[in-house]
Amino acid sequence: MSPSTRILLALIAGIVAGILIAGFAPQAVDPVTSVAGPIGQAWLNGLQMTIVPLVFSLLVTGVAATAEAAQAGKLAGRAVGLYLIVMAASAIAAAFLTPLFLQLAPLPVESAAALRRALAGAETVQPVPPVGDFIAGIIPANALKASADSNFLSMIVFALVFAFALMRIDAGLRDLVTRLFSGIRDAMLVVIGWVLWIGPLGVFALALVVGAKAGGGAFHALVHYILTVSAVGLVVSLVAYPLAVIGGRVGLAHYVRAGLSTQAVAISTQSSLASLPAMLASSRAMGVPVATAGVTLPLAVAILRATGPAMNFAVAIYVATWFGVPLHAATLAAGALVAMLTSLGSVSLPGTVSFIGAISPVCATLGAPVAPLGLLVAVETMPDIVRTLGNVMWDLATTVTLARGQRVVEDEADTIVEGIEA
Repeated sequence: MSPSTRILLALIAGIVAGILIAGFAPQAVDPVTSVAGPIGQAWLNGLQMTIVPLVFSLLVTGVAATAEAAQAGKLAGRAVGLYLIVMAASAIAAAFLTPLFLQLAPLPVESAAALRRALAGAETVQPVPPVGDFIAGIIPANALKASADSNFLSMIVFALVFAFALMRIDAGLRDLVTRLFSGIRDAMLVVIGWVLWIGPLGVFALALVVGAKAGGGAFHALVHYILTVSAVGLVVSLVAYPLAVIGGRVGLAHYVRAGLSTQAVAISTQSSLASLPAMLASSRAMGVPVATAGVTLPLAVAILRATGPAMNFAVAIYVATWFGVPLHAATLAAGALVAMLTSLGSVSLPGTVSFIGAISPVCATLGAPVAPLGLLVAVETMPDIVRTLGNVMWDLATTVTLARGQRVVEDEADTIVEGIEA
């Protein structure tokens, strides 16, 4: 049984157990939750302790890898540029789509209030400062203090400056520093794997408290969350089709047929990396030269998370709305930037592994609490399927678009050569 399945079953069991305790032994609610609450919080702390070193190392290694890829050739440079545009547009789309969906289908007031009460302490969040102070605080006066205080936006700005500065130093020293942060990144992922291994216990404890204090409304709220975040990812995923048709000059029916095998692999594995062989076969079926797909698809798997910025940002906006955190244009813009950057640095792993590390900085930027993520990670399986499906379809759409652009460039070069020869 996969870790995500075990965690999901623990969530269901915990909520059901909490509801039964509240219904048949209400006098036991306080004693039980007084024990379960600290256990769940300890597990959540275990996840949170990895966030700062993981995010910093992911950004350093991610920027270094992206910069190196952009310098690998003209095709690679165009691919990286297109991927960055797609990810920026993805984050911006979530800033509009998520509030819209929450207005069309809002979370019931009673369920939201019950869940806030159940997650003790989560409702206490840092107030977002005035716009002027917020902008001034983006540049950290003390990078170590910003990291210690989990001031993710300031820490991310410093990480970016540090990563770009690495590109200007001696290649040997740059490789040494990059390898150091690669080791830190991999070590943190191992720690996250350990914490997720005991995840069923932690999630069961958190869910037990929620079930005892929020009742059946907890299930309603979690289903509402899954549908809202998945809807945002689905809309972003569907935009890949017109890109392939318009940018790649591929017939819609042809693109749909060619992508079916890739989608099947993506659903079964929940991994873009595992879907790479199927994507190569699909790209060949659409007439993409192997020389082009062999460059762009591995780059897309390594860099492009088209649905990541949108869905990560959607989770943060959902939590902020859930806890009544006001969202202003400046914080939404900063949140979109952080969502894009953390997605850029994320490794190609199932969403359950990278969920906390990728979304916590976005929540912190918006002033939303991080504690609910310990509960939401348990239902990440369905949104993660949507993430992976969208990612592989965008990988294919950008590949056929870049292949057409490559053909245009080659045709223009041939025309110039023929003109010179004439």
